[in-house]
Amino acid sequence: MRHIWAFPSFTALSLFQASAASAVPRARQAVSANSPFALFRTKRGFQTQAQLQTKSAPKTTLVEEMVTVNTTSRLAALRSLMKERNVHVYVVPSEDSHASEYIADCDARRTFISGFSGSAGTAIITLDKAALATDGRYFNQASKQLDSNWYLLKTGLQDVPTWQEWATQEAEGGKAVGVDPKLISSAIAEKLDEDIKNAGGAGLVGVKENLVDLVWGSEQPPRPSNSVFLLGQQYAGKDTAAKLADLRKELDKKKAAGFVLSMLDEVAWLFNLRGSDIAYNPVFFSYAIVTQDSATLYIDEAKLTDECKTYLEQNKVTIKPYGDLFEDSEELARRAEADAKDAKPKKYLISSKGSWALKLALGGNKFVEEVRSPVGDAKAVKNEVELNGMRNCHIRDGAALTEFFAWLEDQLVNKKAVLDEVDAADKLEEIRSKHKDFVGLSFDTISSTGPNAAVIHYKPEKGACKTIDPKAIYLCDSGAQYLDGTTDTTRTLHFGTPTAKEKKAYTLVLKGNIALDSAVFPKGTSGFAIDVLARQFLWKSGLDYRHGTGHGVGSFLNVHEGPIGIGTRKQYIDVALAAGNVLSIEPGYYEDDAFGIRIENLAIVKEVKTEHSFGDKPYLGFEHVTMVPYARNLIDETLLTPEEKDWLNRANKKILETTLGYFDNDPLTKAWLLRETQPF
Repeated sequence: MRHIWAFPSFTALSLFQASAASAVPRARQAVSANSPFALFRTKRGFQTQAQLQTKSAPKTTLVEEMVTVNTTSRLAALRSLMKERNVHVYVVPSEDSHASEYIADCDARRTFISGFSGSAGTAIITLDKAALATDGRYFNQASKQLDSNWYLLKTGLQDVPTWQEWATQEAEGGKAVGVDPKLISSAIAEKLDEDIKNAGGAGLVGVKENLVDLVWGSEQPPRPSNSVFLLGQQYAGKDTAAKLADLRKELDKKKAAGFVLSMLDEVAWLFNLRGSDIAYNPVFFSYAIVTQDSATLYIDEAKLTDECKTYLEQNKVTIKPYGDLFEDSEELARRAEADAKDAKPKKYLISSKGSWALKLALGGNKFVEEVRSPVGDAKAVKNEVELNGMRNCHIRDGAALTEFFAWLEDQLVNKKAVLDEVDAADKLEEIRSKHKDFVGLSFDTISSTGPNAAVIHYKPEKGACKTIDPKAIYLCDSGAQYLDGTTDTTRTLHFGTPTAKEKKAYTLVLKGNIALDSAVFPKGTSGFAIDVLARQFLWKSGLDYRHGTGHGVGSFLNVHEGPIGIGTRKQYIDVALAAGNVLSIEPGYYEDDAFGIRIENLAIVKEVKTEHSFGDKPYLGFEHVTMVPYARNLIDETLLTPEEKDWLNRANKKILETTLGYFDNDPLTKAWLLRETQPF
């Protein structure tokens, strides 16, 4: 899937359309019109029929994937505002006020000001320079999208400064660095402020009025306000009352006054609600405050159905307007200040990803403790209902992908059809939409042929994409949202005769996938510790890939879910994998301007039986749930061990057993599946 950069979080999928006319997307029905979840998926998220009929297309700006945007006038307007406010350096993060990786169109400020549309990156603008820092997933893309106004800071490369270091250098000589305090975590803000002052700068200034919004003006898309619906117990597996009770136990352990939730997926999970305010992520704009005797959901009440309101009332949850959160936080700080006169006050907990503005509103360090979110930790360990949902939706999703690959091969090879990358992506979505409990995609489909497959987060655009070449590598990274789970699968295929180089690279990637999938490790092991298992075969040939090996996945929630993952991020050192986690295993290899290879499965972390139990520790392993065959003609069997062939044979047998029944009336797909799952 779109990758956690090992050296994240994934894409600001909120790209601007080419024109106001093209901003009216084709709507596809997400679920049955008779369903209580009768929403229609558009590029602005899931919407009801009424919303589609009454909402006009938002005014948008010319920014398309892989197209360079002239940012001269935007930067000039921004610099004028900076001068008015005595700000010499201005930072524009990718995230919204909830630290979301995927964002709504209205929050895509960094894309607007820079023209770069990748998910990860920070723009830093001075009065005479501008820099964009991003990681290895996006070097290729950024080099194509940034115009001559911008420097590209290739994060992770030797001697290349981070965006914080670049901003600090530019602030030397008493200059002030400004940022919207809602868009940066307090930890990053406080460290940056210290570094700037130590370097002779004036420090970091919280500029409450977002300057990019002022430049954007009336062209900025409106904030979404789509309906929210209740996720039934048959999918959630645990009610809100039980989740609140567990959270309060954590508050009691930490002797905390309460927990303020700012992450959208955490709010959705805690209250068993789902929405569509952000494309591909079934979340909604909200905050929450939970104490030992109260739970308050901050949301536009008009978005809640009567069923939602009844459910929240039954679970003793109070509803307040979304905009009241900061005012209420300031009131909590005032109360804490008053209590501090008599005794040491209990602190409020916020996520380590919570914003600088939120921490300041709650009274700062005196009354706030930043922690790894207890809700995030609980959400990452799926209950049995959620795990079974993941298994089941991946069987249906696997059947959809198998049907798609069989169709695509037939079209390209037998029918000699001319199809571009978007045609293929649309066909895959059409096939997926036939399956039970389908709601929409979990991210933009990466449908890429030949050199485009080497662009790790490639997004095809109609009119600017390539025709699929049956004589070249084809990489498809895609996923879907189902009521019972979230999927994310990557397969790399070749519809002709691959080169020896392509086969070797594919096989080395496959060997890494098998090695990690087969791993057994003691409880307490981190994703950082096992990342090498997936890279070892590439490393022996002097090859590697510039992204993480795995990311956590939500249960009908965000396709990228913390705090777990596999890679070299510091977070993955600190957070151990646990039984019940669901995450991706996705090594790859990319050769710029030639081809790209990635093989991705989702896997459940489970306890496994071992002959011994050193240290009386349980041992863990993986159960992969993705049910899609591997590309036989890309596998160099001479590079596989007998154990690896056995792994493939067992995997193919299960794929065949679980999906073959979907093709009783589809001889084309059945023949393709039988061919691709033949034993080695």
